[in-house]
This record gives sequence, structure tokens and C-alpha cells, in this order.
Amino acid sequence: MKNSTIVLIAVAVIIVIGIVIATRAPDTPEPDTTAGNFAGTTIEAKLIGGIQYEGLYARIAEWETATGASVNIISKKSHFEIDKEIKSDMAAGSTSWCVGSNHSSFAPQYQGLYIDLAPHVPAETVAEFVPGNIKASTVGGELLMLPRAQFDVSVLYYLKSNYEDAAKAADFKNQYGYDLAVPETWDQVKDQAIFFADPPNFYGTQYAGKDEAIVGRFYELVVAEGGNYLDENFMPAFNSDAGQRALQWFVDLYEAGAVPAGTTNYVWDDLGQGFASGTIALNLDWPGWAGFFNDPESSKAAGNVGVAVQPMGSVTRTGWSGHHGFSVTRDCPNREAAVSLVTFLTSEESQIAESAGGSLPTRTAVWDANVAAARAGDDPFRAEALAAFAEGAKYAFAVPAIPEWGETTNIVFPELQAAIVGDKTVKEALDDAADAVDALMRESGYY
Repeated sequence: MKNSTIVLIAVAVIIVIGIVIATRAPDTPEPDTTAGNFAGTTIEAKLIGGIQYEGLYARIAEWETATGASVNIISKKSHFEIDKEIKSDMAAGSTSWCVGSNHSSFAPQYQGLYIDLAPHVPAETVAEFVPGNIKASTVGGELLMLPRAQFDVSVLYYLKSNYEDAAKAADFKNQYGYDLAVPETWDQVKDQAIFFADPPNFYGTQYAGKDEAIVGRFYELVVAEGGNYLDENFMPAFNSDAGQRALQWFVDLYEAGAVPAGTTNYVWDDLGQGFASGTIALNLDWPGWAGFFNDPESSKAAGNVGVAVQPMGSVTRTGWSGHHGFSVTRDCPNREAAVSLVTFLTSEESQIAESAGGSLPTRTAVWDANVAAARAGDDPFRAEALAAFAEGAKYAFAVPAIPEWGETTNIVFPELQAAIVGDKTVKEALDDAADAVDALMRESGYY
């Protein structure tokens, strides 16, 4: 895969510096006293929303105290909704707000909106980030965002109690002919999800069912089955045998009632809350949820959560990946203050705080600090979770780094939904989606 290099470089660097398991947050460094004096300045921001991000945003008050400035968060939504809002602002020319959440999968769509941060951030600060993440944050030679502690690749969360019941294990073996154990393959996930399901009270699994979320999940299952989303010439390649097997997996689970009926409308927060409700047996999800899932104040699954490397397809393990970051608009009336805020939110101190909750950092020093903490750690769940993510990162790949990625997902996801709910066959849905994506890529001049 052409674009897998972006994330795999980051993974390689992580491995080189000795990635091991962080069992608790390492000592926090002294706060940065070079944030600047911006008394009387108000920075307007549009940020991704969600429970897993609130800990970082709570730190904004520290930056306000240090600089005399204030931050007005004028929008806080899922990244899919923020993306739509940002594109609407770009079309209307109303982009005088200053700081925006960004993502490596979306950044190519925003060229012209955000400043090149390279002239504004000291080179030694940029050098503190994992080089692969900086490369993925650079579009058209411009550093459009600074990465936060949100290097993402999903692994499998599961309820341990399902594997501790001898009667259940015997029943499963009678039905499926193999021992009940934490699934290693996507076929095993499907078998077990159907076996565990007891709707409407309990479900075997769940999946994101709309927007880029389902297309990304479909994409990674296509790759796991040996296929690809686009070929080397950017032609649609997902309506292949591998693509049909991947989409059939989603269809089979939906038809069996192994997933909630509303799953076709789910995105990330819905999945996180679903697993935390204790009513989902198996859940492919991101690093940032780990602490939430095992916290008794937020999760009914706490104390019963296991974490394993993501399952295998016919060829490899699932590994769709990317990272979050923050950007500064060209129309911001006080770029210096905005850059200061972005630098603060992606600082070593901020990344240590975020990675304590399960997120994977994008700063080399934070990995080193986590290594030191691991040697003295006493949190088995944290160790298990980051061990799974460290292994899972080896299979990470990025989406195509083209502005049209998001537009292709808007074309593809309704077709995937149509197959899932039975309005089209798998082949019809994929062929129709491929025809529409082909027209888009031709119109965009790729071939």
C-alpha cells in the first residue's frame, strides 16, 4: 500500500525507541513558562468533542492563566460534524476563528485554510515528535498541524467473563467445533458475536455504521482479506472478492441480530458508550477508550475488560490508522497566540496527561517516559492494553493521502448501509459504489 509508509514510519520509530507498556502516567514535567503574554486576546476554537478528549481540554485553563488570554470553544462535535462545519466555513469565507481540530486522514482536504506551522514553531520543538507523524501532518510541503497524543490503531476489547463460563464454553464447542477463546480471526469474531448475542439485552459486537467510520472499518477488513480500497492508480479496487468477503461480514452480523439494530447510525462515541454499558461482548476500538472502559465511574464493564491484538483476516490483521492534531487558520487575527495554544495542547506535559488515559503519544520523549513508568508499574490492565496496542501498531496503515478521500467515503458509506440492511446485494452495493468513485477520480484528473 502506497500510503502505509506514513504511519509505518511512525511505528518503526516507536519500536526503535523501545516501546513497552506504560502502566501509569510518568512524572509530569515542569510547566512551560514560554507560552507568551497575550492578555486581552480571545482565541476561538473548533474542537473535536468526546469524553476521551475532555481531560486535555481541562488543561486549557492553565494556558489561559499563563498567557492572560482566553479560549472560546465555539464548536465541539464529532470529527465528522466538525469536518462538515469547517468545509461550510471555507465555502462561506467565514474562517476567522483560530484553532481547529485536524486529523491526518482529513488534512489534505483543508489546503488553503491553515497556516504552515513550520515558520512559527521552533525546529527543535518539531523534532521532538515522532518523524512519521510529522510527515503525515505535512501536506504539500506545509506542516498543517501539530500531532496530539492520539496516534490511533484499533484493537479488540472484550468482556472476560464470557471466557470463564465452562457451560458456555461447552455449548460453543458443540455448535462451532472449536474451543471458545478470545478470537484471533474475524471469522471467529463473527461466530462468537452470534453465539453471545441475546437481543435486545445483550449483543455480540457492534460497528460504526455511517460516514467515514464505516468506510474505514470496511477498508481495513478489505486489506485484512488481501484487497485494497484504491489501486496504485487511485482507481477503486474495493469491489473485489476481498471486498465482498469484507462487506458480507457486516451483513451477516446484522442479519443475525448480533449487533444493535441502530448500529448503522453509530459512530465512535456511540460505540464507546455501548461497550461501557456492559452489553457488548466484543468491541474493536481506539486507544483513547481504554481508561474509560476500565473506570468504574464511567463503565459497567470495568474490571471485566480484556484487551487483545486486533483480529486476522485471510491475509493480515486489521490496521486502519491515523492521528489527531491541531491547526491554526490563515484568517486568525492573532496567529502568535493561536500557535502558542496549539503548542501547549501538544506539549510533552499534555501528551503525558493524555497518554495516561490510554492514548498513544506522538512525542518520542513521552514514549521514553512511559518506558520508565512501566518498569515500576503496578497496573496489569494498563500493561495489557498497551501491549495490545504496541503489537497492533505493527499492522497500521493510513488512508490514501488525497483530498478526495473524504468525498469517496461520502459516496461509499450509503452503499455499504444498503447492503447491510438488505436493500442491495453485496455485489450490487460495491459495484455501484465503485462506479461512483471511479467517476469522481476521473473528474479529479487521476486517470
